[in-house]
Amino acid sequence: MMKKILPFVIAFLVAMPVRAELVIEITRGVENPFKIAVVPFRVKSAGAFDADLARLIESNLERSGQFVRVRRETMLSLPGPDDQIFYRDWRAIDSEYTVVGSLERGNQGLIVRFGLYDVYGEKLVFPMERIPGEIDSLRDIGHYISDRIYEALTGLKGIFSTRLLYVSAERRSEKDQTFKLILSDADGGRPQTIFQSSEPILSPAWSPDGSRVAYMSFRGKRAGIYVQTLATGEIQKVSDFPGLNSAPSFSPDGRKLVLTLSRDGNPELYVANLRTGQLDRMTNHFAIDTEASWSPDGRSILFTSSRGGKPQLYMMNVSDKTVKRVTFDGDYNSNGAFTPDGESIVFVHRTNDRFHIARMNLKTREIRILTETDLDESPSVAPNGTMLIYATSSEGRGLLGLVSMDGRVRVRLPSASESVREPAWSPFFN
Repeated sequence: MMKKILPFVIAFLVAMPVRAELVIEITRGVENPFKIAVVPFRVKSAGAFDADLARLIESNLERSGQFVRVRRETMLSLPGPDDQIFYRDWRAIDSEYTVVGSLERGNQGLIVRFGLYDVYGEKLVFPMERIPGEIDSLRDIGHYISDRIYEALTGLKGIFSTRLLYVSAERRSEKDQTFKLILSDADGGRPQTIFQSSEPILSPAWSPDGSRVAYMSFRGKRAGIYVQTLATGEIQKVSDFPGLNSAPSFSPDGRKLVLTLSRDGNPELYVANLRTGQLDRMTNHFAIDTEASWSPDGRSILFTSSRGGKPQLYMMNVSDKTVKRVTFDGDYNSNGAFTPDGESIVFVHRTNDRFHIARMNLKTREIRILTETDLDESPSVAPNGTMLIYATSSEGRGLLGLVSMDGRVRVRLPSASESVREPAWSPFFN
């Protein structure tokens, strides 16, 4: 049973060994991005800092596809927060907005000041901010500043302070492999391994508050679902029944998991109460039911099923367990997830024997293909609903990609040495 089901449910690609950190490569942005100059932050105390804060901020903004940086070598001056801004100098180099700032190391830690200027409006966009922090929190401060700028200019909450989960695979030989569950910043920085195994790790998922993650692991050569608390490393075993244990997804209140089990002989959906351990069987069909995810309001569960002959997406009403088919275009649609507003879904859609990520408006049923690479899978939507991350491959190596929800912005996050798969975007942390 396991050998028959696994290729459909948990396809996983492994490749050659590499390094862990992701590398940003922007392949497409919007047609009229904001032109922004991020001036190198003035250092007002002795000692070097681990990160170039201005570079971090401009890289964050540019990765969104909504901004294009003004090169440092074209800047006619390098002002700090206390200096007069000569707007004509910034207009001369076609900068619409200018960011200035300073860093100061003191007895109490770190003080960062920054301001955002509207060059053509000749004004501060918001009052100059003063941010205290620890010396080792410079990247966090940079992400916070990026979020503030992004929200001020786009009207949407920034996602630079969110985190990513993904799985890396290092293959030295057929019998010598290492799988790692990695937690990183949204830009791939500060990667850290939170779980490691010689057996595959699959389907990582975030709890709604970002404090826990769920995943499938073959501990002791047996598939099981586990929930890990990030702050303590504590691990809770949710299921390790004989057969299939896969595809966990947290309920919006964080109290339950929907998962796929074949404990009764066929892959079905179950809901596990994480406090009591009680299991509630949700489906009862001879077909394969898997890859479930909750709607934002918790009233529906979207899942993949072969009950129509080939993989399609279905939606279940949680209260009465009634099911209706959602996708009809194409002969393969799977791995669905809701957008944060609940108005659309994203999923894997096969077109001309190529697997792409698609988006469908649930009201109009309009489908839009978002990606152009081959073998795209595992879409996970950013918490502000503007972008999604997905797994793809290039030259036999797994990598991650970002795409905006309208398909206009595309970013690749290739890894130079490790095959990376199974991405999951965190919720907001505040």
